[in-house]
Amino acid sequence: TYLPRRVGAVLGVGKGGARRSEDTKPSAYPSLRGAPINTPAHFPKKFENDKTRKAFMKIDRIHHVAYRCKDAKETVLWYQQMLHMDFVLAIAEDVVPSTKAPDPYMHVFLDAGMGNVLAFFELPTQPPMGRDPNTPAWVQHIAFRVKDRAELLEFKAHLEAQGVDVLGVTDHGMFHSIYFFDPNGHRLELACPDPEETAKIAQADAVKWAMLDEWSVTKRAPKHAAFLHAKELGDAA
Repeated sequence: TYLPRRVGAVLGVGKGGARRSEDTKPSAYPSLRGAPINTPAHFPKKFENDKTRKAFMKIDRIHHVAYRCKDAKETVLWYQQMLHMDFVLAIAEDVVPSTKAPDPYMHVFLDAGMGNVLAFFELPTQPPMGRDPNTPAWVQHIAFRVKDRAELLEFKAHLEAQGVDVLGVTDHGMFHSIYFFDPNGHRLELACPDPEETAKIAQADAVKWAMLDEWSVTKRAPKHAAFLHAKELGDAA
């Protein structure tokens, strides 16, 4: 499929095919760069005796994430105005290519920076959008990284000046965040790194499996990384 150079660059596809992981900039989380496949204790049992495990398939990166929207044009304009994202691609059909179901749609793609793509579907013949009533509104969200706290505060002021209700800044220890909703009801987060991000990530990385193992048994929050929210939660922790 031919894609204009501008679109291909954002979607990670060019003359030579899909962009390889080594061609992208490194992860913001050092512990995730070049990390080996998980230790045998945590590796899925069905792969324990697989002779090809060392060559186990790996995901390159996210190609795009897609959500539903109420109005495609309104959504594109909102993300352009509020978060300065470029509109890079639109796809529309009367039949869904994967399922072959008759379901007219408009599929729009936005440049979320660093090769990340945020996409939306407008489905005019389907019932109005809803949300999972059993999941709190704060849980499902999309988080975008910004350069530093100064830029985070600039975005906060910009959003509030446009009438968007913004929560935060919230201190998560290794990063700091603000929260708000788009016109479709999707919760969004902008996050900037803490000046001591690398050291705090290393601390959290060292206890991740112990935390997960304890949680899987007790379903109560382990305290190994309580230092991350000590300042934000204070006495409430």
